[in-house]
Amino acid sequence: MLRATTTPGGHPLIRVVWLAAIGLVAVGVFLAFVARAGRPAALVIAVGLVLLMGGYIAYLVRHLAFLRTLERAEAAIDEGELERARVTLAPLLERYTSVAAVQRAAGLATYALGDPLAASTLLERAARSYRDDLKVAATLVASYAALNRAGDARRASALAPQAVDVRLALAWSELVALGGDRERGAAMVPELTERADVRRSASRRAMAAVLGAVAAARRADEAGVRAALRSARAEAESLAAYERAFLGYLEGVALRELGSLEDALRVLERAMEAAPGTIGEALARRERANMLAARS
Repeated sequence: MLRATTTPGGHPLIRVVWLAAIGLVAVGVFLAFVARAGRPAALVIAVGLVLLMGGYIAYLVRHLAFLRTLERAEAAIDEGELERARVTLAPLLERYTSVAAVQRAAGLATYALGDPLAASTLLERAARSYRDDLKVAATLVASYAALNRAGDARRASALAPQAVDVRLALAWSELVALGGDRERGAAMVPELTERADVRRSASRRAMAAVLGAVAAARRADEAGVRAALRSARAEAESLAAYERAFLGYLEGVALRELGSLEDALRVLERAMEAAPGTIGEALARRERANMLAARS
């Protein structure tokens, strides 16, 4: 029985063709130099070389198809088409689990789809090959923040400690995750708000604002919370539904910290409805369940 391939572009039949080609070339060399059969040797070697080239071309075609599929999956992630990304990546992840490019794309997708545990596992592996990839670093920190593992989020942030999205995810972790350093998280918010790369992006401005609301709630500054949330909501109007759902989760956290439990529950319910099957929905659902359990 042919074994399944484990490398992009590879296939059991290509392996068989290459082995046959090598065997034919070896036979040809034997005929030429031992049996002194020049013409048969040349023919056998020529057939072997043709098979070798045919196998190489087939490998390249399959590898290019793999790369195109990976590009489509990454484009779907960037466009917020998360279900399309999942469907596109599923066969790649099944066949090429040890390939760093697949681990990277699948990790980004699984986080966005609401599975930070799987995402952290995939991205830890991918980070060995993508140590300078800012998206990998930021999503790994965010995955640990979502898992309430503040220590791991801090460790992962060392991959790119000054990158803006890493800093935003780390501030979230410090302010909200179990074991987070609340004072450090609160101190990060003004720094993030003033960064030029935050000001240029509505998504980052909204994230910085809602983190500011969480920090203000921990100071019992109701006016500060309400002002920060108004700013975050205004920025969120232009964002995709999955981003609004995530911001809604953090808004719910801020309102919970302020003691406005009914408002928090309503906000979390809206976040759950905004983008089902996403990380924002998953976190809002968990937060709401925890609040209801604590109240009962």
